[in-house]
Amino acid sequence: MPKNPKLKSILIIGSGPIVIGQACEFDYSGTQALRSLREDGIETILINSNPATIMTDPSMADHVYLLPLNTKSIIKILKEHPQIDAVLPTMGGQTALNLCIEADEKGIWKDFNVDIIGVDIAAINITEDREQFRELMLKIGIPMAPQATATSYLKGKEIAQEFGFPLVIRASFTLGGAGASFVHSEEQFDELLTRGLEISPIHEVMIDKALLGWKEYELELLRDSNDNVVIICSIENMDPMGIHTGDSITVAPAMTLSDKTYQKMRDMAIHMMRSIGDFAGGCNVQFAVSPDENEDIIAIEINPRVSRSSALASKATGYPIAKIAAKLALGYHLDELQNQITKSTSALFEPTLDYVIVKIPRWNFDKFEGSDRTLGIQMKSVGEVMGIGRSFQEALHKATQSLEIKRNGLGADGKENKNYDQIIEKLTYASWDRVFIIYDAIAMGIPLSRIHEITKIDMWFLKQYEELFLLQKEISTYTIDTIQKDLLLEAKQKGYGDRQIAHMLKCLESQVYNKREEFGVNRVYKLVDTCAAEFKAKTPYYYSTFESDMETADGKRYADNESVVSDKRKIIVLGSGPNRIGQGIEFDYCCVHGVLAAAECGYETIMINCNPETVSTDFDTADKLYFEPVFWEHIYDIIKHEKPEGVIVQLGGQTALKLAEKLTKWGVKIIGTSFESLDLAEDRGHFSNLLKENNIPYPQFDIATTADEASAIADVLDFPILVRPSYVLGGQGMKIVINKPDLEKHVVDLLSQMPGNQLLLDHYLEGAIEAEADAICDGEDVYIIGIMEHIEPCGIHSGDSNAMLPPFNLGDLVMQQIKDHTKKIALALKTVGLINIQFAIKDDIVYIIEANPRASRTVPFIAKAYGEPYVNYATKVMLGEKKVKDFKFNPQLKGYAIKQPVFSFNKFHNVNKKLGPEMKSTGESILFIDSLKDDEFYELYSRRKMYLNK
Repeated sequence: MPKNPKLKSILIIGSGPIVIGQACEFDYSGTQALRSLREDGIETILINSNPATIMTDPSMADHVYLLPLNTKSIIKILKEHPQIDAVLPTMGGQTALNLCIEADEKGIWKDFNVDIIGVDIAAINITEDREQFRELMLKIGIPMAPQATATSYLKGKEIAQEFGFPLVIRASFTLGGAGASFVHSEEQFDELLTRGLEISPIHEVMIDKALLGWKEYELELLRDSNDNVVIICSIENMDPMGIHTGDSITVAPAMTLSDKTYQKMRDMAIHMMRSIGDFAGGCNVQFAVSPDENEDIIAIEINPRVSRSSALASKATGYPIAKIAAKLALGYHLDELQNQITKSTSALFEPTLDYVIVKIPRWNFDKFEGSDRTLGIQMKSVGEVMGIGRSFQEALHKATQSLEIKRNGLGADGKENKNYDQIIEKLTYASWDRVFIIYDAIAMGIPLSRIHEITKIDMWFLKQYEELFLLQKEISTYTIDTIQKDLLLEAKQKGYGDRQIAHMLKCLESQVYNKREEFGVNRVYKLVDTCAAEFKAKTPYYYSTFESDMETADGKRYADNESVVSDKRKIIVLGSGPNRIGQGIEFDYCCVHGVLAAAECGYETIMINCNPETVSTDFDTADKLYFEPVFWEHIYDIIKHEKPEGVIVQLGGQTALKLAEKLTKWGVKIIGTSFESLDLAEDRGHFSNLLKENNIPYPQFDIATTADEASAIADVLDFPILVRPSYVLGGQGMKIVINKPDLEKHVVDLLSQMPGNQLLLDHYLEGAIEAEADAICDGEDVYIIGIMEHIEPCGIHSGDSNAMLPPFNLGDLVMQQIKDHTKKIALALKTVGLINIQFAIKDDIVYIIEANPRASRTVPFIAKAYGEPYVNYATKVMLGEKKVKDFKFNPQLKGYAIKQPVFSFNKFHNVNKKLGPEMKSTGESILFIDSLKDDEFYELYSRRKMYLNK
């Protein structure tokens, strides 16, 4: 029984669609909280509008409401469930907190006799209202930067006059640093002050004296109702103050802090947490530390809820903060709860790390035409990756290899920036690629002292970079035949990939791999165990590293490998890596369901992924978790170690799919649709031949590899023409062009970004209706799980379109063509598992735009709309455990479901907001309507052509 026997039924508020500043880390925390409450026999009721999440799965809560996050929905739920005792708002980010406050102000919780647990409203108000927070900190003796509040333009001007520049403007009650900015001069001040006042829901800003060059730290804390507090993790920002922590490269544990200052910081954090209110749960505290000998500490802010950083801290330490925070909200004390990893120590035991974590954000500036790419105190990244290593250098390399931006790590890949002016510019105005630029600056010979002077990054980090560069220089003096074992081992221990070492030695990656085999320089796997191996861990959560051999008394030499291989049948699921536009949380949903389905079929399940925000990287989702880059070398070594029956690639988006060719080449079995079929669908020429053989219409097209070829094709095809590169996700580089100069410019741009890529030129069917279908195929039978019609016209990327299930405007003739084409194509491609096909409909003829024999963005949406576990079924088909005819399909949907895209344009000013064939949305929500007479449908339909960007 929970410690508070009155709590039997709890409402959890989710975080809604994914936006910049609030990503899938709240799916992770919400999922953990739901599991945690159900362990205690609590009835759980969930509200969230995001269909792509695991937390909105019917199996996660007793009652799931896919409704808009507003007080109208809250009242509806409370009327339907008068038994609800309490609401837990700390698991859904700022969205959930803001909704909880609004409901409180309207007296809704009071009317329905619902308690707020896990936080108290007073604590939220104190931490969000910067003036109140400042007064409290001064009262309890915690230093803060000189700052003052302005609720008007005039007051703001007065404060600026008093403090002088540079200044920081922060808007109250916003998320991801929205409305926050650095102000270096009077000219910028007027515009930025006005923007901050407008963005704040209470039209209030805090103006701080800027602490330029100060170091930034975060502590993750948990506190119970008995006032026990544990520090779960210390996190250091490699970037000094001035860059939002979500956009910073962060390191755990803190690297450059003296023990004395760390202890002082701990005491301050605990004092702050205890003073903001009487609540039990998670808390994140941010500090700035002066970069001199004094190490003066100043408090920046405190968030009394689980956050992005707590998801990172959970994955970094193995300590499931959200799970424990949910228990604390019930009234448990930390000393009564078990450490989930060791199962033998208590949750009051603070984690100890014997490894280093590096988190690097992932940006998508290419999707925001005209955006300001410099980093500041307003968050701009769409996702993140985490690397685990035995040293900072190894973790840094693994994180850079996880980013999927066509880099093999730091340096040694022929993609270095050698332009002095550009390097200085990018160091001066923090850029998204500064992790690489620092290395390039050192390689160019710019002194560390100069780099430090410009960036204010601590000298310790810069020396780590320098050591890596000196090692690269040394290795480059050898060849594959002359390199010694010790040097090769050192390069691997510092995280260099085989590809990078091959680049230094001027040989092939496979030769470096063979050399390692010959020398016995092999990866070993270590446990993330929360306690630096002091106690035995019961949870198989691993990372790889390289070790020198140890010698036993009888002369045997070996490297210690903590990952013990069982003799069970195994399946590996490849994850989807960092979130980005075009590949978001929906693929994590698919991976998790793939893992669960394989486990139901009796397989030992192994997950490989590097995204700390996800449910797939939770320590208890798969039987074994390898927190590793979804990068060839790392994957192949795990496959060699585990010897699985095969690998599932079709659930992890383009990330996993791109590895199918190499896996096939190296004799690894692909579970489900073969690489040949995946490749056939991507190769436009071969795919069109397949359509021709099956009498299926497709828009006229041709393939170009130069601007001249494109121009000649345009004479035949006729404008408008849709231009796109092959093998990309999220419509990257796709554009509709209407004349030859536009065509030439776009083709030249694309070929400079993607040398050697084939460009597809399609005649664009103007005014066509777009539709798509998802299906499951076992090679013999095809079951169409859903057909959606887009409200916007053909030409807007399917991820940016409002999609309606079932279609609202397609006649029987068109629907029959869609069904026939889907079945024919699925069988012709020898699909085993999921397939998504997109159609353009003009004059009652259904043309094929493309087919993807893999999980798509829309699968979770259809699964939620119809209440059916389609990924579970598809995985069992892939594994050969079931046939399509073995399932009793029973979709349930009254009326219509609409998948609504959500954009994060407000993070970028002066950006082109028009939509076109390249995807720009960061997330989605689901909207249920009873009929086409619904006002919301009418409004969507009336605006459908507004955004088309040619």
